[in-house]
Amino acid sequence: MSAIPFDVDLSVKPDVTAFFDEPTNTISYVVRDPGSVSCAVIDSVMDIDYAAGRISYGSADAIIAFIEKNGLKLEWLIETHVHADHLSGAPYIQEKLGGKIGIGEKITVVQETFGKIFNEGTEFQRDGSQFDYLFKDGDAYCIGTMTAHAMHTPGHTPACMTHVIGGAAFVGDTLFMPDGGSARADFPGGDARTLYRSIKRVLALPPATRLFMCHDYGPNGRDIRWETTVADERGHNIHVREGITEDEFVALREERDKTLRMPKLIIPSIQVNMKAGELPAQDTSGKRFLKVPINGL
Repeated sequence: MSAIPFDVDLSVKPDVTAFFDEPTNTISYVVRDPGSVSCAVIDSVMDIDYAAGRISYGSADAIIAFIEKNGLKLEWLIETHVHADHLSGAPYIQEKLGGKIGIGEKITVVQETFGKIFNEGTEFQRDGSQFDYLFKDGDAYCIGTMTAHAMHTPGHTPACMTHVIGGAAFVGDTLFMPDGGSARADFPGGDARTLYRSIKRVLALPPATRLFMCHDYGPNGRDIRWETTVADERGHNIHVREGITEDEFVALREERDKTLRMPKLIIPSIQVNMKAGELPAQDTSGKRFLKVPINGL
């Protein structure tokens, strides 16, 4: 995997506000440019009562209220990857506040894989066109006066991107807090060896770089946390700290993945998220339906 294709400016310190969604252990972020009113939203959540088949927007409304209260201008809605454990609230937020929805260009690989699994048919476009922008490795984009960079970090999924905004990096599911280790790599298109190399790429950022997680599960009963540093991960991550080899990580990750159950929201999440968070179209009666592939995942 290539070196980091951009310079990291630690002097740029974005204002970061976190929103924790307890049902899915997801952390969403509003990232504000301290030099303007511009901001981005990273990994938003749409609420679902799966058993009842009900969608609601409390999590997204909290983000919208924060942005409006602070007089911010939303420029980007970033998806670090196609999430398998929560539904994206990006289209709902975009409808209210504007902004562009972006994801990594390898979304096309995810769409091709899961388009077949969910039997989406020829009407499902597998070219990423549901999103406003597809990030390539090293792409730069602006949030107000800040320059942000996208870095391809596959392994958990083929489309995973880490977004480096000044001295802060938003790693999605590529990495967890030091006592949480790393994310699973056994979904279709995932790969433990690729994940190790992606994590090492993240850990090649300057030691003082702030890292923001997409999930935390409070290992051993501790309080939920979502911010650490490259230096702390290098020194203390239970799966990939310095001194743990690639082969050791792969053996550990693959053995651990065999014990994990599928996320309870994987069926609705992937169907919705691979289409940029859009719900299925209504049928002639005005109802929407998700599919459940039997023995298909």
